[in-house]
Amino acid sequence: MAASLGPLVGAIDQGTSSTRFLVFNAATAELLSHHQVELKQEFPKEGWVEQDPKEILNSVYECVERTCEKMRELNIDIANIRAIGVTNQRETTVVWDKTTGEPLYNAIVWLDLRTQSTVERLLKRIPGENKTFSKFKTGLPLSTYFSAVKLRWLLDNVEEIKKAVEEGRAMFGTIDSWLIWSLTGGTNGGIHCTDVTNASRTMLFNIHSLEWDPDLCKFFEIPMEILPNVRSSSEIYGVMESGALTGVPISGCLGDQHAALVGQMCFQDGQAKNTYGTGCFLLCNTGQKSVFSEHGLITTIAYKMGKDKPAFYALEGSVAIAGAVVRWLRDNLGIAKSSLEVEKLAAEVGTSYGCYFVPAFSGLYAPYWEPSARGIICGLTQFTNKNHIAFAALEAVCFQTREILDAMNKDCGIPLSQLQVDGGMTSNRILMQLQSDILCIPVVKPSMAETTALGAAMAAGAAEGVEVWSLNPGDLTAVTCERFEPQINPEESEYRYARWKKAVMKSMGWEASAGSNGDSSIFSSLPFSVFIMTSMLMLIGAKYLSGK
Repeated sequence: MAASLGPLVGAIDQGTSSTRFLVFNAATAELLSHHQVELKQEFPKEGWVEQDPKEILNSVYECVERTCEKMRELNIDIANIRAIGVTNQRETTVVWDKTTGEPLYNAIVWLDLRTQSTVERLLKRIPGENKTFSKFKTGLPLSTYFSAVKLRWLLDNVEEIKKAVEEGRAMFGTIDSWLIWSLTGGTNGGIHCTDVTNASRTMLFNIHSLEWDPDLCKFFEIPMEILPNVRSSSEIYGVMESGALTGVPISGCLGDQHAALVGQMCFQDGQAKNTYGTGCFLLCNTGQKSVFSEHGLITTIAYKMGKDKPAFYALEGSVAIAGAVVRWLRDNLGIAKSSLEVEKLAAEVGTSYGCYFVPAFSGLYAPYWEPSARGIICGLTQFTNKNHIAFAALEAVCFQTREILDAMNKDCGIPLSQLQVDGGMTSNRILMQLQSDILCIPVVKPSMAETTALGAAMAAGAAEGVEVWSLNPGDLTAVTCERFEPQINPEESEYRYARWKKAVMKSMGWEASAGSNGDSSIFSSLPFSVFIMTSMLMLIGAKYLSGK
């Protein structure tokens, strides 16, 4: 059996809430086996989100070993795995010691808000306090989201990191760099690199010259020697130095959203996909030209499929909270025991009964870039129950996507006729139907939802020196899809969308500027869930009708 399968490619998919290792058949793109490990997130203070880089690394080793065991049980020869791709949560920032291989602090996760005061301090140094001062170099606005401000915070606040930098022991990277360095030997010759897609999320990278930008490094006061070497998304970086796959080259690397764009085969100018994970990310391929948004989107490198290949660009709309809102309903409010139960609760009512939820837990990302926003649930009446809140939460994910799609249509000039979707939340059929209703266009979901991992495997398998995966459009396997068509009239959709936008306006400006310790939050003395529940109790019983 093993002989007939031909070459295989593995993909490490390191996300915010879990790590996975998946193995694909290079000829058919069929997923053969995988293993997943859920990860802990730590919230040391209000707005802070951290993860343990060692736990992340160990989860990768565990997933690789367990997947290899499963393949042996299926009688598939793991010697056929010719290459490994890496895809990762993007802006999450790690600093480690190259002499000991130990992280010098927890990883600061992309949606962490502690850097708000750092952003405000940096803004004061920019003429006219212009948040988009580096837009034409980096494609990004100055925001808590990107790695440079997280790194600046670490250098300002963690003595051990300051010392390691002075002594030349510190290495910085996003999760891909931390993993590749560790997997290719770590302290014993590990390769310190990243790819253009991850580099383009740091605010330190010039997306035209494809190099670290000395002026930006100077502005953020970041020493360039701690930065990884920037490579293409598809080339051999090094080989696995331990475990069941020792000696297999790591030859693909893409940030998770870019990998999903590749996995969805969006290689044509104007093709777009939306990934529903912890956050929600809509990317539209703009070809070999970088398009700069007038409507709050960011410009990013889509992929560069080889050393001598050109870079392709994308416009991106980023939403911080999508799947995280379902996790929040489960873990913080306890109104459901699982994501599936949230879907069931929503399905039972089929409406939010005029209740609107803006899950701005980490401020609002695109198209607002408003860190002072906070989550609100409004339009409550004495009839509102947990089913309506579950429905409103799912609807919020769809409304956020609609806002981004509207911005993208304005920037590109050609409205999307359908939306390609992927990610964990797409298994929620209520959500997919709602999304089609709210966008008024069909939503198309591939039957194999693991497009992020597939994109990383494609990049790895196509790399020079591996060459087991063809990226020629004619050779790409056609993907079977499920379509969701709009089922409500556009007027109803517009009405609900307009009401939601009204709620968004009310969510803004809640949070005054945080002090340097980031603790002046209105919630700092009160758990978030208690705050929400008390607000709801105060509102329930109020004698007003929904809509007034």
